[in-house]
Amino acid sequence: MGTEALVLDGVHAHYGQSHVLHGISLTLAEGSLLALLGRNGAGKSTAVNTIAGLLKARGGSIRLFGKSIEKLSPESIAREGIRLVPQGRRIFPSLSVHENLIVAEQRRPGPKEWSRERVFGLFPRLRERQGQSAGTLSGGEQQMLAIGRALMGNPRVLLMDEPSEGLAPLIVAEVGRAIRALKNEGLSIVLVEQNFKLALELADELAVVNTGRIAFRGSAAEVNADPTLVTKHLGVF
Repeated sequence: MGTEALVLDGVHAHYGQSHVLHGISLTLAEGSLLALLGRNGAGKSTAVNTIAGLLKARGGSIRLFGKSIEKLSPESIAREGIRLVPQGRRIFPSLSVHENLIVAEQRRPGPKEWSRERVFGLFPRLRERQGQSAGTLSGGEQQMLAIGRALMGNPRVLLMDEPSEGLAPLIVAEVGRAIRALKNEGLSIVLVEQNFKLALELADELAVVNTGRIAFRGSAAEVNADPTLVTKHLGVF
Protein backbone atom coordinates (compact mmCIF):
# COMPACT_ATOMS: atom_id res chain seq x y z
CA MET A 1 0.00 0.00 0.00
CA GLY A 2 1.08 3.63 0.23
CA THR A 3 -0.95 5.07 -2.64
CA GLU A 4 -4.03 7.04 -1.67
CA ALA A 5 -7.02 5.57 -3.47
CA LEU A 6 -9.54 8.08 -2.13
CA VAL A 7 -9.11 11.30 -0.18
CA LEU A 8 -11.87 13.48 1.28
CA ASP A 9 -10.60 16.84 2.47
CA GLY A 10 -12.95 19.14 4.36
CA VAL A 11 -16.10 17.90 2.62
CA HIS A 12 -19.42 19.58 3.35
CA ALA A 13 -22.81 18.37 2.12
CA HIS A 14 -26.42 19.46 2.52
CA TYR A 15 -29.87 18.01 2.04
CA GLY A 16 -31.80 21.12 1.08
CA GLN A 17 -31.19 23.62 3.86
CA SER A 18 -29.96 20.93 6.27
CA HIS A 19 -26.19 20.91 6.70
CA VAL A 20 -25.34 17.20 7.10
CA LEU A 21 -21.58 16.82 6.58
CA HIS A 22 -19.41 19.36 8.37
CA GLY A 23 -15.97 19.34 6.78
CA ILE A 24 -15.14 15.63 7.00
CA SER A 25 -11.68 14.42 6.01
CA LEU A 26 -10.84 10.77 5.31
CA THR A 27 -8.16 8.81 3.49
CA LEU A 28 -8.51 5.33 1.98
CA ALA A 29 -5.20 3.67 1.15
CA GLU A 30 -5.07 1.60 -2.02
CA GLY A 31 -5.92 -2.04 -1.35
CA SER A 32 -7.28 -1.36 2.14
CA LEU A 33 -10.69 -1.36 3.80
CA LEU A 34 -11.93 1.69 5.70
CA ALA A 35 -14.93 1.03 7.93
CA LEU A 36 -17.21 4.02 8.45
CA LEU A 37 -19.20 3.67 11.67
CA GLY A 38 -21.78 5.77 13.45
CA ARG A 39 -25.28 5.84 14.86
CA ASN A 40 -28.34 6.12 12.63
CA GLY A 41 -28.52 9.59 11.11
CA ALA A 42 -24.88 10.38 11.83
CA GLY A 43 -24.04 11.05 8.16
CA LYS A 44 -22.46 7.78 7.02
CA SER A 45 -24.73 7.19 4.03
CA THR A 46 -24.52 10.87 3.17
CA ALA A 47 -20.74 10.51 3.00
CA VAL A 48 -20.79 7.61 0.52
CA ASN A 49 -23.56 9.21 -1.54
CA THR A 50 -21.45 12.36 -1.76
CA ILE A 51 -18.41 10.37 -2.86
CA ALA A 52 -20.54 8.69 -5.56
CA GLY A 53 -21.88 12.05 -6.74
CA LEU A 54 -25.49 11.32 -5.82
CA LEU A 55 -25.28 14.31 -3.49
CA LYS A 56 -23.08 17.24 -4.47
CA ALA A 57 -20.37 18.40 -2.10
CA ARG A 58 -20.78 22.07 -1.22
CA GLY A 59 -17.24 22.47 -0.02
CA GLY A 60 -13.95 20.62 0.18
CA SER A 61 -12.45 18.17 -2.28
CA ILE A 62 -12.76 14.49 -3.15
CA ARG A 63 -9.86 12.88 -5.02
CA LEU A 64 -9.78 9.45 -6.64
CA PHE A 65 -6.17 8.35 -7.14
CA GLY A 66 -5.21 12.04 -7.19
CA LYS A 67 -7.96 13.21 -9.57
CA SER A 68 -10.59 15.65 -8.28
CA ILE A 69 -14.07 14.18 -8.77
CA GLU A 70 -16.33 16.30 -6.54
CA LYS A 71 -17.68 18.31 -9.48
CA LEU A 72 -18.32 15.32 -11.76
CA SER A 73 -21.72 13.76 -12.47
CA PRO A 74 -22.55 10.39 -10.90
CA GLU A 75 -22.16 8.77 -14.32
CA SER A 76 -18.69 10.26 -14.79
CA ILE A 77 -17.66 9.23 -11.27
CA ALA A 78 -18.78 5.68 -12.05
CA ARG A 79 -16.74 5.70 -15.25
CA GLU A 80 -13.72 6.87 -13.23
CA GLY A 81 -14.02 3.68 -11.18
CA ILE A 82 -16.25 4.20 -8.13
CA ARG A 83 -19.13 1.79 -7.61
CA LEU A 84 -21.75 1.88 -4.84
CA VAL A 85 -23.55 -1.04 -3.20
CA PRO A 86 -26.48 1.01 -1.89
CA GLN A 87 -28.29 0.62 1.39
CA GLY A 88 -31.42 -1.44 0.82
CA ARG A 89 -29.82 -3.28 -2.16
CA ARG A 90 -31.96 -1.60 -4.85
CA ILE A 91 -31.69 -4.43 -7.33
CA PHE A 92 -34.03 -4.40 -10.35
CA PRO A 93 -36.75 -6.81 -9.17
CA SER A 94 -38.37 -7.44 -12.56
CA LEU A 95 -35.05 -8.34 -14.22
CA SER A 96 -33.38 -11.72 -13.88
CA VAL A 97 -30.18 -12.18 -11.91
CA HIS A 98 -28.29 -12.42 -15.21
CA GLU A 99 -29.87 -9.19 -16.49
CA ASN A 100 -29.11 -7.32 -13.27
CA LEU A 101 -25.45 -8.18 -13.72
CA ILE A 102 -25.19 -7.48 -17.44
CA VAL A 103 -26.90 -4.09 -17.22
CA ALA A 104 -24.13 -2.87 -14.88
CA GLU A 105 -21.20 -4.20 -16.91
CA GLN A 106 -18.29 -1.85 -17.58
CA ARG A 107 -15.14 -3.25 -19.05
CA ARG A 108 -11.80 -2.41 -17.45
CA PRO A 109 -9.40 -4.87 -19.09
CA GLY A 110 -6.83 -6.42 -16.81
CA PRO A 111 -5.89 -9.64 -15.03
CA LYS A 112 -8.60 -9.14 -12.40
CA GLU A 113 -11.42 -7.94 -14.64
CA TRP A 114 -14.83 -8.82 -13.23
CA SER A 115 -17.21 -10.84 -15.35
CA ARG A 116 -20.45 -12.67 -14.72
CA GLU A 117 -18.46 -15.90 -14.24
CA ARG A 118 -16.23 -14.30 -11.62
CA VAL A 119 -19.29 -13.01 -9.75
CA PHE A 120 -20.77 -16.52 -9.82
CA GLY A 121 -17.48 -17.83 -8.44
CA LEU A 122 -17.75 -15.41 -5.52
CA PHE A 123 -21.46 -16.12 -4.98
CA PRO A 124 -22.33 -19.62 -6.29
CA ARG A 125 -25.97 -19.16 -5.25
CA LEU A 126 -26.35 -16.55 -7.98
CA ARG A 127 -25.28 -19.03 -10.65
CA GLU A 128 -28.04 -21.38 -9.52
CA ARG A 129 -30.58 -18.54 -9.76
CA GLN A 130 -29.29 -16.65 -12.79
CA GLY A 131 -32.54 -17.02 -14.74
CA GLN A 132 -34.73 -16.16 -11.75
CA SER A 133 -36.40 -12.76 -11.29
CA ALA A 134 -34.33 -10.82 -8.78
CA GLY A 135 -37.43 -9.78 -6.84
CA THR A 136 -38.04 -13.42 -5.88
CA LEU A 137 -34.61 -13.87 -4.26
CA SER A 138 -34.14 -13.99 -0.50
CA GLY A 139 -32.78 -10.90 1.22
CA GLY A 140 -29.32 -12.43 1.46
CA GLU A 141 -29.31 -13.39 -2.21
CA GLN A 142 -30.41 -9.89 -3.17
CA GLN A 143 -27.49 -8.49 -1.18
CA MET A 144 -25.11 -10.82 -3.01
CA LEU A 145 -26.60 -9.63 -6.29
CA ALA A 146 -26.20 -5.98 -5.30
CA ILE A 147 -22.51 -6.62 -4.58
CA GLY A 148 -22.09 -8.62 -7.79
CA ARG A 149 -23.75 -5.87 -9.81
CA ALA A 150 -21.30 -3.30 -8.42
CA LEU A 151 -18.36 -5.57 -9.21
CA MET A 152 -19.53 -5.85 -12.83
CA GLY A 153 -18.53 -2.20 -13.12
CA ASN A 154 -14.92 -3.25 -12.37
CA PRO A 155 -14.48 -0.67 -9.61
CA ARG A 156 -11.22 0.83 -8.48
CA VAL A 157 -12.98 1.82 -5.24
CA LEU A 158 -16.03 -0.02 -3.91
CA LEU A 159 -18.45 1.78 -1.58
CA MET A 160 -20.65 -0.56 0.49
CA ASP A 161 -23.54 0.91 2.48
CA GLU A 162 -24.79 -1.41 5.26
CA PRO A 163 -24.30 -4.74 3.44
CA SER A 164 -25.17 -6.80 6.54
CA GLU A 165 -28.40 -4.93 7.30
CA GLY A 166 -31.36 -7.22 7.93
CA LEU A 167 -29.47 -10.45 7.20
CA ALA A 168 -29.38 -13.65 9.24
CA PRO A 169 -26.06 -14.37 11.00
CA LEU A 170 -25.08 -17.17 8.59
CA ILE A 171 -25.64 -14.89 5.60
CA VAL A 172 -23.75 -12.05 7.31
CA ALA A 173 -20.81 -14.45 7.67
CA GLU A 174 -21.03 -15.37 3.97
CA VAL A 175 -21.13 -11.73 2.89
CA GLY A 176 -18.24 -11.01 5.26
CA ARG A 177 -16.15 -13.76 3.65
CA ALA A 178 -16.83 -12.25 0.22
CA ILE A 179 -15.79 -8.77 1.37
CA ARG A 180 -12.60 -10.19 2.86
CA ALA A 181 -11.84 -11.98 -0.42
CA LEU A 182 -12.28 -8.71 -2.33
CA LYS A 183 -9.94 -6.90 0.04
CA ASN A 184 -7.38 -9.69 -0.13
CA GLU A 185 -7.16 -9.38 -3.88
CA GLY A 186 -6.40 -5.66 -3.58
CA LEU A 187 -9.72 -3.88 -4.02
CA SER A 188 -10.00 -0.58 -2.13
CA ILE A 189 -13.21 -0.54 -0.07
CA VAL A 190 -15.21 1.90 2.05
CA LEU A 191 -17.57 -0.10 4.25
CA VAL A 192 -20.46 1.65 6.04
CA GLU A 193 -21.58 -0.73 8.73
CA GLN A 194 -23.67 -0.85 11.92
CA ASN A 195 -22.26 -4.27 12.83
CA PHE A 196 -19.23 -3.25 14.90
CA LYS A 197 -17.88 -6.79 15.21
CA LEU A 198 -18.00 -7.39 11.45
CA ALA A 199 -16.45 -4.00 10.70
CA LEU A 200 -13.59 -4.59 13.12
CA GLU A 201 -12.92 -8.05 11.66
CA LEU A 202 -12.62 -6.66 8.13
CA ALA A 203 -11.18 -3.17 8.49
CA ASP A 204 -7.63 -1.87 8.25
CA GLU A 205 -8.78 1.57 9.41
CA LEU A 206 -11.94 2.76 11.16
CA ALA A 207 -13.62 6.13 11.34
CA VAL A 208 -16.64 7.17 13.39
CA VAL A 209 -19.07 9.79 12.11
CA ASN A 210 -21.01 11.71 14.74
CA THR A 211 -23.48 14.44 13.70
CA GLY A 212 -21.71 14.92 10.38
CA ARG A 213 -18.20 15.18 11.81
CA ILE A 214 -15.38 12.69 12.24
CA ALA A 215 -15.27 11.78 15.92
CA PHE A 216 -12.51 9.17 15.63
CA ARG A 217 -10.04 7.87 13.06
CA GLY A 218 -7.56 5.10 13.73
CA SER A 219 -6.26 1.66 12.85
CA ALA A 220 -8.01 -1.62 13.53
CA ALA A 221 -5.05 -2.55 15.73
CA GLU A 222 -5.68 0.51 17.92
CA VAL A 223 -9.37 -0.30 18.24
CA ASN A 224 -8.71 -3.98 18.97
CA ALA A 225 -6.44 -2.85 21.79
CA ASP A 226 -9.06 -0.43 23.15
CA PRO A 227 -12.57 -0.87 21.66
CA THR A 228 -13.91 2.03 23.75
CA LEU A 229 -12.15 4.38 21.31
CA VAL A 230 -15.08 3.59 19.01
CA THR A 231 -17.83 2.17 21.20
CA LYS A 232 -18.12 5.30 23.32
CA HIS A 233 -19.34 7.08 20.18
CA LEU A 234 -21.75 4.30 19.21
CA GLY A 235 -23.47 3.41 22.44
CA VAL A 236 -22.08 -0.14 22.10
CA PHE A 237 -20.73 -1.77 25.25
